[in-house]
Amino acid sequence: MTGSFGQRARAGIDRLGPLCVGIDPHAGLLDDWGLPQSAAGARDFGLRVVEAAAGRAAFVKPQVSFFERHGSAGLAALEDVMGAARAAGILVIADAKRGDIGSTMDAYAEAWLTPGSPLEADALTISPYLGVGALGGTIELAYRHGKGVFVLATTSNPEATGLQRSTDADGRTVSQRVIDEVSAINAAHTDGDEWGSAGFVVGATVDWSEAGIAPFAPLAPILAPGFGHQGARPEDAPRIFGDLAPAVIVSESRSILSAGSGMIDSVVEDHALAARAAGERRGSEGQEQERQ
Repeated sequence: MTGSFGQRARAGIDRLGPLCVGIDPHAGLLDDWGLPQSAAGARDFGLRVVEAAAGRAAFVKPQVSFFERHGSAGLAALEDVMGAARAAGILVIADAKRGDIGSTMDAYAEAWLTPGSPLEADALTISPYLGVGALGGTIELAYRHGKGVFVLATTSNPEATGLQRSTDADGRTVSQRVIDEVSAINAAHTDGDEWGSAGFVVGATVDWSEAGIAPFAPLAPILAPGFGHQGARPEDAPRIFGDLAPAVIVSESRSILSAGSGMIDSVVEDHALAARAAGERRGSEGQEQERQ
C-alpha cells in the first residue's frame, strides 16, 4: 500500500467502513476460546481474528500487552499476527501507547514504524505526556515512511480526568493543547483536504464540552474506543464527533471477541455492516446539508 497513512485510512473507511477489530488475547478470552495461556494460544487467537477481519474490516488493533506478557515468544507471535494482517491488506494499529524522550522514543518509532522491521505496523498509539515535542521525531518518521500515529488526547477512564482536563496558562485543557500541537504538525505536512497522519485517541463516551476539547483541522483519523461493550453505537458518531465523524475509526473488541472463534466471522460481518451503514448515513446527511 502506498501513500500517507491518513489517506490510506480514509481509503479504508471508504472501502470497507470504519470498523476496527481489536485483537486482545487476554486470559479470560483465551479460556473462553479453548486456547492455552501461552504465546501459541495468543498467536492462534490473533490469526483467527485476522482471518475473520480480512475483507470485512479495514483495521485491526492488536493490544500489545497481551502478547508481551508471554515474553519473547509472545512478541514473535505478535509479529506473525501483524504480518498476516498486513499481508491480507488490513491496516494494523499497534496499541502499544509508547511515550518517551530523545533516542528512546526514536528507537520505539524505528521498531514499530520502519518498513521491514519485525514489528512493523501501519500505525502506533503514542502518549504525549512527556510533551508533544518529545514525539516530534516519531511523527516525522511516520510521515517519512507513510505510517501513522494515534496520540492519546482524551480518554474515558476516570483516572485520566484530573490530568487531561487541567488547564494551562492560556486556559486550554491539556487535551486541547495536545490536539492543537499535533494538528500544527499535520498542517505542515498536508495540503487541501488531505487527512493528516497523526491522528488522535478520543473515547467515544467522552463529552467534548466537559473535556474542554473542540473540533480541529486539518482532519485526521480519530481512533475511538468505547463502541460496543462500553455503550457507544456507530450511529452515535455524528452526535459525539460532529463534523469530524467521517474520520472516526470505530474500535470494538469485547463486543466482537466474546462471540468466540466459531461465531466471529458472522459477528465481524454484522458489526462491519452496521458501522458502514452508519457511516453512509453520515455521508448522505452531510451532502444534504450542503445542498440546503
